[in-house]
Amino acid sequence: MNSTPKKIVIIGGVAGGATAAARMRRLDETAEITILEKGPYVSFANCGLPYFISRDIQRRSNLLLQTPEGFFSRYRVDVHTQTEAVEILRTEKTVVGRTAHGDISFPYDTLILAQGGAPIIPPLPGISAGHVFKLWTIPDMDRIHTFIDEKKPGKAVVAGGGFIGLEMAEALRARGVDVTVVELAPQVMILLDPEFGAMIKAGLEENGITVKTGVGLSAIGETSVTLSDGSSIDADMVLLSIGVRPELHLAKAAGLEIGPSGGLVVDEHLRTSDPNIFAAGDMVEIVNKVHGRKVRIPLAGPANRQGRIAGTNALGGSMVYHGALGTSVVKLFNRTAASTGLSEKAARDAGFNVGISYVFKDNHVTYFPGGKPLALKIVYDLISSRLLGAQAYGESGVEKRIDVLATALHGRMTLDDLAELDLAYAPPYNSANDPVNMAAFIGLNHISEYSPLKTPADTLSELKTGRGIIIDVRTMGEQAKAPLEGVLHIPADEIRDRLDEIPADKPIYLLSKDGFLGHTTLQILKANGREHVCNIAGGYAAAKWIDGWNFGK
Repeated sequence: MNSTPKKIVIIGGVAGGATAAARMRRLDETAEITILEKGPYVSFANCGLPYFISRDIQRRSNLLLQTPEGFFSRYRVDVHTQTEAVEILRTEKTVVGRTAHGDISFPYDTLILAQGGAPIIPPLPGISAGHVFKLWTIPDMDRIHTFIDEKKPGKAVVAGGGFIGLEMAEALRARGVDVTVVELAPQVMILLDPEFGAMIKAGLEENGITVKTGVGLSAIGETSVTLSDGSSIDADMVLLSIGVRPELHLAKAAGLEIGPSGGLVVDEHLRTSDPNIFAAGDMVEIVNKVHGRKVRIPLAGPANRQGRIAGTNALGGSMVYHGALGTSVVKLFNRTAASTGLSEKAARDAGFNVGISYVFKDNHVTYFPGGKPLALKIVYDLISSRLLGAQAYGESGVEKRIDVLATALHGRMTLDDLAELDLAYAPPYNSANDPVNMAAFIGLNHISEYSPLKTPADTLSELKTGRGIIIDVRTMGEQAKAPLEGVLHIPADEIRDRLDEIPADKPIYLLSKDGFLGHTTLQILKANGREHVCNIAGGYAAAKWIDGWNFGK
């Protein structure tokens, strides 16, 4: 005897919603699956939108992953575009959808919410002008593309220094537009630590982007914008990318529980406070797999995986979603920035006893041509030596290391585990000890007190007491390129012959090019009776990005 087909309604047809629908059809050929999408497109590649603006993607159709007709043909899923869900009647188990032709009721046995988020649009003077844009949907992309083609803007202001803002800064620059990025926070890419924000800012400026931090928009005029500090910038177009908030109006109106992070509460099965309603994507709060707290992680990867699990469980399954790490990557001209897990700041805020390691080296052996500088930072717990997070920036090999470290985070690996990782090596690809191995070695040396580290920021704080001294052990050539005032400069190769110049009664902080010679010098000083010696983590390569270090130009 056949059972009555289960009715599933999905609100939202991008990422999590589309994934849930496809998954459910593979599990149940009889289920009646309906998608309601308020926009004109379903299942489009929203992460690819900036690359159409830049013309890296030439064909608009490549971004349209599926159509309503295609969804029905392949999956027998009924897709209703231009249909906004305006009410959830939980008692009647019905969704009210609003169309241009009136309201339609969609009954359900199980409902999946996958509405994602929406760009924050501040109530500023001039915000509704025709030369002001956001980038979130295919129509948004079309407006920007057409405006550039027809109006030929010479100058643009991008408000916001996050993923979309910086990707769009590059895209507009590729279209011949002079771009200024305005970011209210003290740095671009605020989820990264300050030194990586500074590296990214410098990379953008190398490619002709003007970057202003610590200042926001206050008004938009026809040919200029006014900033919060009273200054103005010429602007023929403005792109808003100041943040995204979860789409929760419908969920709140239905009385579903909202969590302290500002996202929709779901359990480990992605079920909301209503047992007949599941949710996935940017609108939900999930577990951060490093510290175990509930957070919002609005990224496409987690959204798609959540959609798969929500779809499974909506049909009676019991798959568990364990959370996410927040692993992310962004292309910025010829460089890549990526991160996973907790930043140093986030780890400290979460209450960990934090240690850090930096590695600055080429992405493969220096003797093989074509090596590119790579900056890698890992964050770990000093008590357990467990990895907590990582960040990287460079031209090549960035995403490889971050993916390795994301896998290590998933496995709750320690520095000892990272030190033993057997990673692929050949001269064109790597060094015999990968930067991941090297970062672990550095951290283990610090924990064991064989080679104690002090962060550049902590070094500055301790120097303010007047008790310590920095010894600059860089070579004469390295020191001449970037002199540092108020330090004792003794090249590492001369340390043994100049021990009498080094105070015996003060804490010593060693500054080298990238931390390596500081480590070597520290062992010499320890062997000669100096007890209070620390190596400045990352050396000059890290310290130069920290506010307060007075390097000559």
